[in-house]
Amino acid sequence: MRRSLKTNTLVIVTNHVASIYDDQWHGDTIHYTGMGQTGDMSLSFNQNKTLNESPENGVSVHLFEVFKDKQYTYTGEVIRVAPAYQATQPDSLGNQRSVWLFPLKLKDAKAVTVDEEAARELFEQKERKARKLSDAELRKRAENAPAQLGKRTGQTTIISRSPYIAAYAKRRANGHCELCKQPAPFETQKGEPYLECHHIEWLAKGGDDSIENTVALCPNCHRKMHALNLSGDIALLQRVAGS
Repeated sequence: MRRSLKTNTLVIVTNHVASIYDDQWHGDTIHYTGMGQTGDMSLSFNQNKTLNESPENGVSVHLFEVFKDKQYTYTGEVIRVAPAYQATQPDSLGNQRSVWLFPLKLKDAKAVTVDEEAARELFEQKERKARKLSDAELRKRAENAPAQLGKRTGQTTIISRSPYIAAYAKRRANGHCELCKQPAPFETQKGEPYLECHHIEWLAKGGDDSIENTVALCPNCHRKMHALNLSGDIALLQRVAGS
């Protein structure tokens, strides 16, 4: 965050590239994480105080987003529409701590567009980083990922899934479909078994993005689940994901 006394403005940035954890969008409202890299956050710390006291303090708040490294995109002016609230998230050292989240709504949501291709590329980039973690660290981060998903609508609706959970499900599958138990049908250009993540209880029906609700399937079984969604297959996948 950067405060300008001359213009009475506060500039905030959400970086979708530098951090694997994103601030959550819910429609035209972003739940923005305050300042503080390590330890518990404080509402009296620097610009957390400024943001917490807006808009009553008269400071206008402007949001920028980073979708590509070192490229800042102006999203628009935002207004705090609800009190800040606390949540538990890991800090830059991976330790759990208490953070403050600020619900900020865009003044002009119609002016915002969402690049679906950029969102897909970012998710894949983050999943690649997640796959480099140890088994223990990957499970830890997957368990700590928020189960409730953010949604953002522009040209299309983007659902923000956790790359840690996707990477964990594929590692647990160990190159085999978790439904038919057959090896992945082919390898990616990077030599990795090709499997697709599937949510046992569909996200569209309120399912969580969690370890217990996410499995790795071959494309054929993935299509089968979306076409038939048989109760026997659901029960089998629930046992696999819950083990």
